[in-house]
Amino acid sequence: VDLMAESGINFVTNTEIGKDISAEQLQDEFDAVVLCGGATKARDLLIEGRASHGIHLAMDFLKANTKSLLDSNLEDGNYISAKGKDVIVIGGGDTGTDCVGTSVRHGCKSVTQLEIMQRAPDERTENNPWPEWPLVYKLDYGQEEAAAVFGDDPREYLVSTKRFVSDDNGNLKEIHTIGVKWEKDADGRMNLIEIEGSEKVLPAQLVLLAMGFTGPEKKIIRELGLETDPRGNVKAEHDDYRTNVEGVFTAGDMRRGQSLVVWAINEGRGAARECDRYLMGDSSLP
Repeated sequence: VDLMAESGINFVTNTEIGKDISAEQLQDEFDAVVLCGGATKARDLLIEGRASHGIHLAMDFLKANTKSLLDSNLEDGNYISAKGKDVIVIGGGDTGTDCVGTSVRHGCKSVTQLEIMQRAPDERTENNPWPEWPLVYKLDYGQEEAAAVFGDDPREYLVSTKRFVSDDNGNLKEIHTIGVKWEKDADGRMNLIEIEGSEKVLPAQLVLLAMGFTGPEKKIIRELGLETDPRGNVKAEHDDYRTNVEGVFTAGDMRRGQSLVVWAINEGRGAARECDRYLMGDSSLP
């Protein structure tokens, strides 16, 4: 970061477009704007009891932990602590793995990770041949750390959360779940079916919602009048990254939806090239 700053890049931190600075001001002050805001709008779980104290979006938990860790090695207390708590992580992706690992490092009493999908097979299936990415059962670092402390993989599969229950003070005390299965209908579409008699009650004082992201934040999209695709991402082609607004480009998850950092790097380079071409008439960037 220091090297990039020395090369002339001005980093403005803790600034929200549309709140601390308007989108219109950005357009007035700069000849081109490249939007790389990511797909940060988290998928929520709006069921009974959602307002209970102790239910948090995964990124609120993870970001606060990282900032407190870097600022004070967690001495300032400005984070959501899992210490001594029964933790439920809802969601089975990379973010959920981070929540599991962080909860273990905090010293949680227990941690359970709930997935609505079925457990992956131990070996490749016929419809997942090499060189495709192997869709097989594996332990990521978060599950490995949980297993080392508690003796087993913390994941439970084919589980749907039905409601959250709090105590008289509004603090979360348990969640109610039900087992599910996936069945194809007459049109070949997969439908989620609840299994009667599979209800469970799990103790929980902390629930972390890690169910993925629905797309980019909408405020700057509205302020700039940007067109979006059917999934709500900013509309722009992969080869030129131009939006419908003159001088405004977009790249990464904000354009393509939730994805991997390698795509963010690829699209960031491409958008830089096209932005350079827009400003200079040509570009020597790769």
